[in-house]
Amino acid sequence: MTPNKPARVSATPGALELLAEIVGDHGPVLFHQSGGCCDGSSPMCYPVGDFKVGEGDVKLGEIGGMPVYISGSQFELWKHTQLIIDVVPGRGGMFSLDNGRERRFLTRSRVFTQEEQAALDAA
Repeated sequence: MTPNKPARVSATPGALELLAEIVGDHGPVLFHQSGGCCDGSSPMCYPVGDFKVGEGDVKLGEIGGMPVYISGSQFELWKHTQLIIDVVPGRGGMFSLDNGRERRFLTRSRVFTQEEQAALDAA
């Protein structure tokens, strides 16, 4: 029997708490997993409508009811892992809504088990 399809993205309770605070201040948001450059590889949080999702971007799922995207090329590199959005002390990315809150989002990951990967491949 094939297990249920695992989530490609999840969030820790701390990340969900910070997300709720940000949504309370700004309304609906979305995340885009940064591919590097200025803000490293942080999950960037933007008000819906302030970030244009590209046609090559992949929606990983949702956390706290808010969508999480990643570029198609990054997805190919990370498709064998579950991304876990966490929160740590520090400053967020320059344009990310977690900036200035003395807490920032951080992406952790874990490799899917063989069973989980099989369920994802079958879906």
